[in-house]
Amino acid sequence: MNATAVGAAVGAALAVTWIALGFWAFVLVGLAMAAGAIIGRVVDGRIDVRVLADALRGRRSS
Repeated sequence: MNATAVGAAVGAALAVTWIALGFWAFVLVGLAMAAGAIIGRVVDGRIDVRVLADALRGRRSS
């Protein structure tokens, strides 16, 4: 699947959630999707957890 199809599917899932369950369920599902995407990138190796932790602590990498 390309990025357009994935974006459309995510948008449709969020829209259905908002319509069926309301705004706060929409927010919760959106946060869960974001957390899942981040966890997936960490597992794939696209995000280095050590570099991310250093950035959150305010340390610079050079």
